[in-house]
Order: sequence, then structure tokens, then C-alpha cells
Amino acid sequence: MASPLAQFEIKTLIPLNVAGYDISFTNSALFMVFTIVGIMFFMTAGMRKAALVPGRWQISVEMCYEFIANMLHEAAGRDARKYFPFVFSLFMFILFANLIGMFPYFGFTFTSHIAVTFAMAFFVFIGVTLIGLYKHGFKFFLLFVPKGAPLALMPLLVVIEMVSYLSRPISLSVRLFANMVAGHTMLKVFGGFVVALGALGIVPFAFIVALIGLELLVACLQACVFAILTCMYLNDALHLH
Repeated sequence: MASPLAQFEIKTLIPLNVAGYDISFTNSALFMVFTIVGIMFFMTAGMRKAALVPGRWQISVEMCYEFIANMLHEAAGRDARKYFPFVFSLFMFILFANLIGMFPYFGFTFTSHIAVTFAMAFFVFIGVTLIGLYKHGFKFFLLFVPKGAPLALMPLLVVIEMVSYLSRPISLSVRLFANMVAGHTMLKVFGGFVVALGALGIVPFAFIVALIGLELLVACLQACVFAILTCMYLNDALHLH
């Protein structure tokens, strides 16, 4: 029986080597392309025949749009509206990546790789830091100085705030990566029990059905969490809260 972790293995589809660097096209890259194509199809097909009385597809697109727009407004205020395209694209990319990875015998969840999730989280971290420095200059570093804190504790609190700030890309990336790995590993383990037990596999099969429903919820929830935290980091950069 294959290892439950074998499903996360990166496989080379088109070998490419440029100047000694391996830039081969892999199954992970392929599913990133599928994700982008899926988002484009979902958005363009849903709004191609936009009507005053929307159909189900148009309603789905508008719900996604309004959900992120309201989230950004509530978490980061009106000043953050210009960053809506980025937050919306990030949310949709993670959401579709997680959902496409749920397809049996076909899907590959590239958000289960820490390299992918850390790259997105690090880009968010660098982006909001640059936004904060551009908007506030050196006053941005007041973010690490808690208001009203005792002067004697200030050095310790500043260090704690800096460590907390610098750990943001780690916590943001690990949260998404760990949830995807854990959920898909559990599905693979119970799937192995179904095959091994034969006719008696009805019990683990029932668990698989329940786990699939839970994993679909987690796939959507983790995209929301990533987007919400990005909005909160934008709020800190814009308003120094």
C-alpha cells in the first residue's frame, strides 16, 4: 500500500534545465495552471451575460466579490480599497487550489507544500511592510511600541512585538500547509482501510464521506483565513493599530 504522503510528491512532467538551474515543469506547476484557468473560466463565464436579475453562476461570482469587498472594508477600512484586486486574487487562488486538490484520482493540492504557502505568505509580509514604510516612514516602527505600556517593560515588549511581526509569514504559511496535509493524509489513511478490509470497509468508508465534507469546509475556511489575516496585516500597515 502506498504511503499516505506519496500523494504530495512532486513529479517532473517536462524536464527543463537553464544555466544549471532545474526549472522543470512539474505536477505542482500544472495544477497552478489549472487553478488559474479555473478562476478565469468561473469569473468570465459567470459575468459574460450579466443581468439585472442574476442567474446562479452570476450570483456565485458576485457573492465571492462582495464577501472579499466587505471583509477588506471591515478589517482594513476604506483606505484599503485599492488593494482589493490583490486580496481577491489571493483568496480565489487559494480557494480554487484547495478545491481542485479534492478531486479523487486527479487532484494535486499544491497548497500542501510549505514552499508554495510560504512564498505567498512572504510576499504578503513584504508587501504590507513596504506599504507601511511608504505611508508612515519611520513612524511605522511605532507599530512595535504598545501604547500605554509601562516604560520599564517597554524594551521587552518591543522585542516581543518584533518577533511576533517577523513570525507572521511563518504562521500564515504553516497554517494553510498543515491543514491541507493533515486533511488529505487522513483521507488517504481511511481509504487504505476501506481497501484492506474489503466488505467490512463500510465503517471507514462512512468516515471518508464525513471527512470529505469536513475537508471541503476546511478548504474554503483556510482561503478565508488567509485573506482575513492579509486584510488585518494591511490594517496594521495603513493605520498602525
